[in-house]
Amino acid sequence: MSELVMGSVIAIVPAAGVGSRMQADRPKQYLTIEDKTVLEHTVEKLLAHPLIKSVIVAVSEQDPYYSTLSISQRQDVIRVSGGKERADSVLSGLDYVVKNQLAGWVMVHDAARPCVSLQDIDSLVATASQHSCGAILASPVRDTMKRANALQDIEHTVEREALWHALTPQMFKTEPLSQALSRALEQGVAITDEASALEWMGESPALVQGSATNIKITQPEDLALAEFYLTRNEG
Repeated sequence: MSELVMGSVIAIVPAAGVGSRMQADRPKQYLTIEDKTVLEHTVEKLLAHPLIKSVIVAVSEQDPYYSTLSISQRQDVIRVSGGKERADSVLSGLDYVVKNQLAGWVMVHDAARPCVSLQDIDSLVATASQHSCGAILASPVRDTMKRANALQDIEHTVEREALWHALTPQMFKTEPLSQALSRALEQGVAITDEASALEWMGESPALVQGSATNIKITQPEDLALAEFYLTRNEG
């Protein structure tokens, strides 16, 4: 699998967000599913993959929750300071990887995606490691897509062919991703995911079809769905 061997990838998990849409008393990554926080489920799933050596978690310096978690005591989980935006948090993690020369490849994964499967990570690694740029997990758009106007009326129907939902993890070589994010942030470019920074640099990352069960917990009802997927996979 290219130059990749066991324990040769670092995963970065940006976890400094507040998750206001969850209408909860704490950020969504600290809500619990079966006595573990969403963040713990996510980090432990990543560490279960043999290629992933360690996980860097970017959290706010004022975060009162992270230090109470069991993962905060693990040697293979590293805390760095998160930033205001996702890209700032990812770059903080990348800076740590580069400074300490930890790995040539990084995998960035949303804190609120605890249901990613090891099989999907296998598929991602297989494609990314053979691609000139890297790859992301993604899911083909299934529903009819509508473009709205300012009044929330339908402006037109968007052709869904060749449209994909971007998922995570997203896997790239450490140095090119770090450079792309740094330059994009310096120039005020809107970066919604890691791939968009590389796209801005003229790269074309690969799309790897992943499972639609790899949901991002965003709304209150997502928590119950994530619990269903996690408990089903345990059986």
